[in-house]
Amino acid sequence: MIDRFRLRDICVEAGRIAKRQWPGDGHQVESWDKGGNSPVCAADIEVDSFLKQELGRLLPSAGWLSEETADEPSRLKKDLIWVVDPIDGTRDFLRGRTGWAVSVALVSAGRPLIGLLVAPARGEVWSATAGTGARLNGVDISASKRRDFPGARVPADALAKEDKDLSLVEKPNSIALRIAMVADDRADLLATLRWGFEWDVAAATLIAREAGARVTDAFGKPFAYNKADPRAFGLLVSSPAIHNAAVERLSGRAAQIISGG
Repeated sequence: MIDRFRLRDICVEAGRIAKRQWPGDGHQVESWDKGGNSPVCAADIEVDSFLKQELGRLLPSAGWLSEETADEPSRLKKDLIWVVDPIDGTRDFLRGRTGWAVSVALVSAGRPLIGLLVAPARGEVWSATAGTGARLNGVDISASKRRDFPGARVPADALAKEDKDLSLVEKPNSIALRIAMVADDRADLLATLRWGFEWDVAAATLIAREAGARVTDAFGKPFAYNKADPRAFGLLVSSPAIHNAAVERLSGRAAQIISGG
C-alpha cells in the first residue's frame, strides 16, 4: 500500500523547488525552447529529477512517463506507472503568473488511481484517489452541476463565433488547473480541440471525475493512459448535464481538424 502522506509531502516539496525559481517572487530562471514553440526551464528539469528519484523510492516497481524525461518503452509492461508534468503551465511560470502547477498521477491498468496537483503560487494542493472523492487543501470539493449549456463558464482567452452563447472566466496557462476549475465549480466546461499528452491531464482528470464531473475526449470517448503513443485528441470536462451538448457541438469540429479539413 502506498504511503499517501509521503506522496503528498513529495509533491508539495516539488512545488517548493519550483517556486524557489519562480520569477513571480523575483527570481531568475534559465529557459529555452525545446522545439515546436514549447518552452522549458531549469525548474522543469530540477523538479522532474527530484520527482523521478523520490517517487521511484516510494514505489520502485512503478514505471515512469514524464514530459521532461526521454520515454522508455519498458513502461508499457508495468502494472503501475507515474505520469508526471513537473511544471504544467511553464509559460505562466516564466511570466511570473500563478497559473502553473506540479502534476503527478499514479496510473493503474490504464486508469488514474491517485492524482495530485500542487500550485504553490496559489496556495493550492488538489488531490484525489479513485473512489474516494476529490479535495482542495484537504476539503472535499464538488464539480459544477450546471444544467443549461448556454451560459456555461469556460476558462478561455476568447470564444469562437459559434460559441458566443458561452461565458468566459479566468484562464490559467496550466490545462490541469483549468480542469480543476470544473472540479471546484469555478467553471462549467473545459474543452480543447488539439493534440495533448497524458502527463498534461492524468492527475487533473481524476480530480475532476472524483469531484463529479464528466471527462471524455472530444468525441465523448473515455481516456486511456500508459499508451504507446501518449497522446489524445481533444478533451471535454464538464458538468454531467451539459456534456452531451458539448460533444454534439464540438465533435464535428474535432473530426474536421483530424482529417485536415
